[in-house]
Amino acid sequence: MKNIAVFVDVQNIYYTTRDTYSRPFNYRHVWQFLSEQGNIAVANAYAVAPNEDSQHKFQKALSHIGFNVKLKPFIQRKDGSAKGDWDVGITIDVLELASEVDVVCLLSGDGDFDLLMQKVAQKYGVETWVIGVEQLTSNTLINSVSRFIPIEPTWLL
Repeated sequence: MKNIAVFVDVQNIYYTTRDTYSRPFNYRHVWQFLSEQGNIAVANAYAVAPNEDSQHKFQKALSHIGFNVKLKPFIQRKDGSAKGDWDVGITIDVLELASEVDVVCLLSGDGDFDLLMQKVAQKYGVETWVIGVEQLTSNTLINSVSRFIPIEPTWLL
C-alpha cells in the first residue's frame, strides 16, 4: 500500500472550482478517492485565517475529515487588494515530507509548483500527482507530474 502525502492549496481549489463549475469542491470525495489509492500519511490544507463564521465552519469540516489545516493571516493592502499566498509554506512542507512517502499529491493548478514536483520526483523517487480543474491548471504543472487527476463535476458539492 502506497503512503500518500496530500497538500491542498485551498484558495486555488476554491477559485478554480467556483470559476469553472460555480460549485464548491467536495473534500470528503477527494479523501475517499485518495484513501482508495493508498494510506494517507499526511494531509495538509493551506488556507487564510478566517474572518467570518462560514470560514471557521469550513476549516472545522476540513479538520473533521482528517486534514491538518494550516492558516496564514489574511492581508488587506491599502490599495484594496488582498494577499494570502501559501506557495512557500507548501513548498517547504513538500520538501520536508517527500522522503517519507511514496506519493506526493498536490491539489492546485498553480504552475509555480511545476519545478517543485519535478524536483521531489527526481530527488526522492516519489510519484507526483496533481489534482486540479483541467481548464485552469497550468500545462507546465500537468506535464511535470507522473499523474494528473482532473476535478470533474462529480467531485463537487
